Amino acid sequence: MNKQILSLQNPLIKQLVQLKDKSRERKKSGLFLIEGQRELSLAIKGNYSIETVLFMPELVSEEYIINLLSPKTDLIEISREVFQKLAYRDSTEGIIAVAKNKYHGLETVQFKTKNPLILVAEAPEKPGNIGAILRTADAANVDAIIIANPKSDLYNPNIIRSSVGCVFTKQIATGSTSEIINFLKTNHINIYCAALQASVNYNTQDFTKPTAIIVGTEATGLSDEWLINSTQNIIIPMQGEIDSMNVSVAAGILIFEAKRQRNFL
Repeated sequence: MNKQILSLQNPLIKQLVQLKDKSRERKKSGLFLIEGQRELSLAIKGNYSIETVLFMPELVSEEYIINLLSPKTDLIEISREVFQKLAYRDSTEGIIAVAKNKYHGLETVQFKTKNPLILVAEAPEKPGNIGAILRTADAANVDAIIIANPKSDLYNPNIIRSSVGCVFTKQIATGSTSEIINFLKTNHINIYCAALQASVNYNTQDFTKPTAIIVGTEATGLSDEWLINSTQNIIIPMQGEIDSMNVSVAAGILIFEAKRQRNFL
């Protein structure tokens, strides 16, 4: 018979609430929570180590979980009250997993092609935006996504939710702006910065060679270090009253122009 936890006062549940709510606890323990069946399936596909699965038997069958996981994974039945305490989303699927995080240094990036396409986002502030950027990058099947000077850890539950789990299956790295610029130049990758200064229309550039497209925040744009090291600054012509758009939307326009040029659509 599986273990059961029915009380919110259980020490494990208190620990998992901390993992959900606090980046510090995720970094300290090296663990994070995954909520949802699709997200758990993608984490397994991405070779994440799943330590524990907590589930509501009235919402998800034990047989379904056993078929997904290795025999070493602990299974714990929980009450609806406990599940709602741990769940981040309103809509529930009755399953929450505890997984080990991965290291995301630049040295982990491996290119399967000599002509990579990379998306770099500098200091994105909102976890929801990061998730949307990851979904955009996944849709275009870019070779890697790099977050410069991250403001949020990748295992923030809102990033997992808004990326619909593709945070687990894409090649993602983090680093400082200086480290990433050095990495791109060492690998002979052209740097195209989305910026207002000294820019040309994005569709005038050749993205068929090794390419990194760099996007910044809507509020402050990219730091000067990027602009100094840019192969070419690029701009999306705006026809309305404002001079910026959501960073994930801008990233999508630029990345899919590169894909169009590469005839992969």
